Amino acid sequence: MVRTFRFGVVSDPHITLPHTFYDTPNRFHLVEVSIPALEQILAELEHQNLDFLLLPGDLTQHGERENHEWLADRLAQLPFPAFTVPGNHDIIQPQASDRVIGLQEFPQIYRRFGYDSDRPYYCREVLPSIHLLGLNSIAFDDEGRQLPVGHLDAAQLDWLSATLAGLKTDWVMVMVHHNVLEHLPGQSRHPLGQRYILQNRQALLDRLRPHPVKLLFTGHLHVQDVTQWESIWEITTGSLVSYPHPYRIVEVALHPGGQAEVKLQSQRIAAVPNLPDLQGFSQQWMRDRSIPFIVKLLTCPPLGLSVAEAERFAPILQDFWASISAGDHDLDYPQLPAKVRQHLRQFGAIDRDGTLRAIDNTATLRLGW
Repeated sequence: MVRTFRFGVVSDPHITLPHTFYDTPNRFHLVEVSIPALEQILAELEHQNLDFLLLPGDLTQHGERENHEWLADRLAQLPFPAFTVPGNHDIIQPQASDRVIGLQEFPQIYRRFGYDSDRPYYCREVLPSIHLLGLNSIAFDDEGRQLPVGHLDAAQLDWLSATLAGLKTDWVMVMVHHNVLEHLPGQSRHPLGQRYILQNRQALLDRLRPHPVKLLFTGHLHVQDVTQWESIWEITTGSLVSYPHPYRIVEVALHPGGQAEVKLQSQRIAAVPNLPDLQGFSQQWMRDRSIPFIVKLLTCPPLGLSVAEAERFAPILQDFWASISAGDHDLDYPQLPAKVRQHLRQFGAIDRDGTLRAIDNTATLRLGW
C-alpha cells in the first residue's frame, strides 16, 4: 500500500513587525513584505490539505522577541502542525536581553513547533512512522560571538546518532538552517559561500550515511536549489523577503519495497499591498545591489580577476544572483572570456554533462529508503 503525505516549506521569512523595522544601506532583504507575504502564503496553504509545514530558520529580522512571539502566535492558528529550527538571524547572542531572545529561549517560544525539551534540536513523529529531525546549526565562541558559519556541536551529533539508531525502519527527514551539501561551485571553500554551509558538514553526513535518511531541508542561502550527494537529496528554499519570494509544496509517496517518489512544486508571491508588481520590483532591487557582490566574486579565487577586469564585466552580470535565486537557469554569458564564462555557467542548473536539469522549482525525485 502506498503512503502519501503533503507539506509546505516556507524559509527565511525574516518576520518584521512595522515598529521593529530598521533600514540599512544597500540591504538585500525586503523585510517590510515579510508579514503580508507570509499571511498570503498561509491563507493559500490552509486550502492545500497539508499534513504539516516546515520553516528552516531565519524566522525573524534579527532575533527580536516581539517578532518571535508574533510568529509563534500566528503559527498556532494554523489548521496543521508547523515545525521550526533557528537561523543565524534568530539567535544573535547566547543570552537574552530585553529586545532579543537567547539560545535557551528559542525552544521555549517554539515549544508547540517541534521542541519537546530545552535542547535546541528535536525528533518528532510528524505522522505515524514519519519522523522529522530538527537540528540547530547556530553556535557561539567562548566570548559569546556567533560563529560566521554553521556548526553542530559534539553533543548534538551524538544525540543524532543515538536517535537515528532507534528509527531504522521509519522514514526520516532532516531540517537545518545552514546548507549541508554544496549548492554553489566550491561553496564549502569559497570565501563568499562558506558562511552559508555547515563547517562540519562531513561529520553530519557521516552520521546520516548508515541510516535511510534521504531528504534534507535547508535555507539561509536565499536560493531555489535542489542538489544530490550519493543517495541524499538536499532541498534549499529561497527567502520569503528576497527575489523570487518563493515557497514550496512537497508530496511524498512511499511505495512498498523501499521506493519513494518526492514531488516538488514551487510558488511565488506576485504582489503585496503597496507593491502590485513585487516580482519586478524585487528583481530590480536585487539587480541594483549586485555590482559589489559580482566584483568580489570575480576577484576571488578561482577566477582571481583584477578589480579593473571585474568592474568591466560586472554590469553584464547584474542579473546573475537573481537568476541563481530563481533557480533552473542556464547562466551562459558568451560575451565574457571563455575561462570566466565556463566557471560562471557552473552556478546554473547544469549537470556534469552540460545539460540543463531544471529541478530547482518543479521536479519529481525518485529515491530509495
